[in-house]
Amino acid sequence: MPLLKQYSPILLPILFLATSLAATGQVKIIHGMARDSHSEEPIPFASVSFKHTTIGKLTDSSGSFSFNLNNWPSDTLEISCVGYQPFRYILDKKKDSVSVIFNLERGTFNEGAQVKIKINKGLLVWRKIVQHKTENDRYRFDNFSYELYNKLELDLKNINFQKFGRFKPLKSISDLINQNIDTSEVINYLPTYLTETLSDYYYQKSPKTRREIIKAANTNGVKNESVLKLLGGMDQVVNVYNNFIPLFDKQFVSPISDNGDYYYNYRVVDTQVISNQRFYHLIFTPRRKGGDTFEGDCWVHAGTFAIQRMNLRLGKEANINFLETLSLIQEYKFLDDTTWFLSKDKFVADLSPVGKDKPGFIARKTTTYRKVIVNDTSVVLEVSKNKLMEEIITLPKANEKPKEFWTTVRHEPLTKTESGIIKMIDTLTNAPVFQKFTRSMAFIGSGYKDIGNYEIGPWFNWITSNGWEGFRVRFDIATNKHFNKKFKFHTYLAYGFGDKKLKGMGEIFYLPNKSPRTFLYASYTHDLDFGQNYYGEVSSDNIFALAIRKNNIPVKNIKVDEKKLEFFNETLPWMSNLITITHKTTLPLRNLLPIDSFKVTGNGKPFTNFEIALRIRFAYLERFLESHFYRTSLGSSYPIGEINISQGFAGILKSSYPYTKISASVSDYVNIPPFGNISWLVYGGKTFGTLPYILLDIAPGNELYYYNKFAFNMMNRWEFIHDKYAGINIEHNIGNGIFRLFPKLRFRQFWTAKTLWGSLSPGNQALNFKQGHNFQTLNGNTYLELGTGIDNIFHVFRIDFVWRVLPSTLTRQNDKNFGIFGSFRVAF
Repeated sequence: MPLLKQYSPILLPILFLATSLAATGQVKIIHGMARDSHSEEPIPFASVSFKHTTIGKLTDSSGSFSFNLNNWPSDTLEISCVGYQPFRYILDKKKDSVSVIFNLERGTFNEGAQVKIKINKGLLVWRKIVQHKTENDRYRFDNFSYELYNKLELDLKNINFQKFGRFKPLKSISDLINQNIDTSEVINYLPTYLTETLSDYYYQKSPKTRREIIKAANTNGVKNESVLKLLGGMDQVVNVYNNFIPLFDKQFVSPISDNGDYYYNYRVVDTQVISNQRFYHLIFTPRRKGGDTFEGDCWVHAGTFAIQRMNLRLGKEANINFLETLSLIQEYKFLDDTTWFLSKDKFVADLSPVGKDKPGFIARKTTTYRKVIVNDTSVVLEVSKNKLMEEIITLPKANEKPKEFWTTVRHEPLTKTESGIIKMIDTLTNAPVFQKFTRSMAFIGSGYKDIGNYEIGPWFNWITSNGWEGFRVRFDIATNKHFNKKFKFHTYLAYGFGDKKLKGMGEIFYLPNKSPRTFLYASYTHDLDFGQNYYGEVSSDNIFALAIRKNNIPVKNIKVDEKKLEFFNETLPWMSNLITITHKTTLPLRNLLPIDSFKVTGNGKPFTNFEIALRIRFAYLERFLESHFYRTSLGSSYPIGEINISQGFAGILKSSYPYTKISASVSDYVNIPPFGNISWLVYGGKTFGTLPYILLDIAPGNELYYYNKFAFNMMNRWEFIHDKYAGINIEHNIGNGIFRLFPKLRFRQFWTAKTLWGSLSPGNQALNFKQGHNFQTLNGNTYLELGTGIDNIFHVFRIDFVWRVLPSTLTRQNDKNFGIFGSFRVAF
């Protein structure tokens, strides 16, 4: 005993530790997380329980859970949550410790019996949210700023590389990917591309000013600055407090819209306490199928009725082309005890262009917000540097940051998958076989192919046919940016086997400065005139026009010999000037009044003119997608206007006609949710002088069965000529419209109206209305076309039904007043 007493201070702790370790050996531990299988976001407060027992708990606010048990109560763990399909996990009872992630598939928010109640708590919570919107919307602040981290990822899905590699042109690509990824069977998705941007964003409410400074961009090979600006946060912030939420090219009704009870059913299914704060779990479902609405749930703070977390979903029933599933998650955090601010949003879209279970894409965007400052003079000081209401500044070498930089500045570390994407992209883009494949695909899609320092194409202009030339071949060649960074040369030669004549064109483009944009352009053309060319429309000078020309309409052919010089300058970010000097000789070939019907005095030549023109374009906050030499407008949130002034001179290089032309136009594209969108164009002009029809204002007609958005489709070319005119074009895309009754069709409805007023002076009528002519003038009367139709047939086809309503008294070569036209329109 004395010995025991002597050593008891040492033995007792040892015995206690040994007993504890023995007991620990009997403890069963399981910990894990419940996640949404689509968005990969955690699911808070999901029920996790052992089957046929009373042992269970809820996941915490981060979707995590854990159990510490003396023994396994059951061999099955059941996980359930409103809006998800029940999930069962079979435990291996031989294991003492289990770590697992449960990916829950989407279910429905309409589970359970429907019970009639006098007071709908969900509707009351929705009303409180709407009542407090002005107190919780971040745009209530006079100003704010934050650091924004934006991450975009693109994945390929449903790829079977065994079949992929059997197609000989793709075998080399398949082999290359197989070297980097295990592709022994069909994989759910293959990560293919990832970009990151880090920027500082500033907002001021009055006067409304926005400024973004892109500090860093990791674009994995993309060096285009216009693309970098699109990857920032200027136009990517969704505000759930607005009545409508933009997705793709549509406007969806927000579940907390002021009129949300007309579109949604609401239900409160739970109340939880998080960090001593009480939150309601509100779910919402569409009241009607086929509308532009979401389903989902949100957690609402009981004191301020602010949104703490919003989960929005769209499924295949949504009228968005190619969409399988969409998730949009937003999270908000306290800045202080009463002020909420956006902390994270995530967007995941699952797109299947060729059908379910076929190869497609998964696009993911994750944005986080840090270093939030509200109502601070530092924000006012920064936005005061703006010259425009909105400015995006890309800092020098923003896209040249090293890997070590990104490791320190990311708001969230990259996952193992995301790190693998960057490594794979680097491998692929540097592989010659992959470079060859991408060049081939670009040639098929764009029509152009680079060969060293030169470019050939477009291929769809190589072969065509028309009544004058017969079989026609054409070949283009141009320099590319590898030849010279500022100069671009282009030429083509064409030959008609019917008229046995060689034609061609040559042009030079010089771009000394991209911002502000300035360029010089010179060209010489000796070819047929194939009519008005409109971007995105089918013209007569390509292979696609062969089979879609209207019957019984005489083909008018004109030959032109034209020299042109242009100077373009962006005077201001919202205004540009284009000065054009043109010398042109036109020769009518058939079905138009011949050149010998028009006599000229002096040394001039008939149908030869020399002109200097000025175009002033107003486009506030217009966005562009730029290639090395050229750029494509992405439009503006404001109307775009143009003023054109032209002066013709006689006696210069045998020109014969003095005249003055003035014209102007204004156009806009306006969303009018929930009634779709409207695009409109208002234009007018006047020509001063007595001129042959070649130099007058020719109303744009269309002699193809392919619908032309910019022309009068029931009017022939050269049918109406004027020296004074005005017109209005309107197109209203309604959306589902009456096809909401047949949601499986996915059709969309629209209507169009195009009207024109015009007149021709007596002097110009006397000169041009001669025996054998087929010209007409409206003489102040109204020309009106009305149309409607079906859009989104098989996602890409559109059919227009067009009526020529006015004028009813004028004669025409084709007296049909109704026509059916087709076109391709790829849109979401």
